[in-house]
Amino acid sequence: VQLQAFGGGLVQPGGYLTLSCAASGGTATLNAVGWYRQAPGRQRELVAAISRLGSTKYADFVQGRFAISRDNARKTVYLRLGSLKPEDTAVYYCNIGQFTGTFYPSSSWGQGTLVTVSS
Repeated sequence: VQLQAFGGGLVQPGGYLTLSCAASGGTATLNAVGWYRQAPGRQRELVAAISRLGSTKYADFVQGRFAISRDNARKTVYLRLGSLKPEDTAVYYCNIGQFTGTFYPSSSWGQGTLVTVSS
């Protein structure tokens, strides 16, 4: 299964953006998916994860600003980013994985999408 992230762009502080993660090929069922981000000079970090049945997990820095959701029929997972801050600027990636309270991503990373928060 290949996952690809879409929807990044330039947004002003306080604005919002919705990212999409679409699956192509492979399984008929999309399992757990996690959204990650990597800012320049920093390590990749988990932003949010969602299980196949809809259980969710968020990083502490999200603080209620982001929402992860999924459409199993479309094999697509969304990440709505709100109240964006300049420090949210990063390349955002999605990945399949195992979710048992903690999310464990697969070793294969697709192309991310750049989110830039700036006035």
